[in-house]
Amino acid sequence: MNIATSSARGVLSRRSQLQWRLCWENELQLADHLELADFFRKTYEPTGAFNGQLFEGNRSWARARPELRAIGYDARGVAAHLGLLRRFIKVGGVDLLVAELGLYGVRADLEGLGVSHSIRVMYPVLQVLGVPFAFGTVRPALQNHIARLLGRPALATIVPGVRVRSTQPDVYLDLPPTHVEDVLVVVLPILRPMSDWPTGTIIDRNGSEL
Repeated sequence: MNIATSSARGVLSRRSQLQWRLCWENELQLADHLELADFFRKTYEPTGAFNGQLFEGNRSWARARPELRAIGYDARGVAAHLGLLRRFIKVGGVDLLVAELGLYGVRADLEGLGVSHSIRVMYPVLQVLGVPFAFGTVRPALQNHIARLLGRPALATIVPGVRVRSTQPDVYLDLPPTHVEDVLVVVLPILRPMSDWPTGTIIDRNGSEL
């Protein structure tokens, strides 16, 4: 698969009837950012006003900026999104290259779509990028929900009991420069088996979450 030309649409999901566009961040045009920012505001605002405010000013990312996006379209415009960012994290003291997956969203009328569909679209790209694992984080309260979305057989493994340290996306005078969260870590084996995932109860993201 030639990622350099993967911005062409054409990966059609039979179940959702979405047309997926895989594109590098620098391939996005101004109109793309405007459309995505509107999509994220509408998608994230129901989970809290602050979450929607992250996308003010036509900003199409929340914290760290992705390098690659999978964007699902239908006749109404943007319907789903998943971002990817390669980075080194430290798992229990072990440096590990991963592709962090985040900025996941599905339009309200398509909530039954499931994250597994966007991950399947992204999976060939992950293999081409040569990362050993993909990973993301979700709130513990969403464990059952995310388990259902991952489908059967599950594409990824949920690792509970892990705390993740991340940097703040900006410098705040009233906050420390890093924060630690109790989250569920979701790991997708790519070039290495799940048995190679390091053990540890703390992950240093060494940057802002995606």
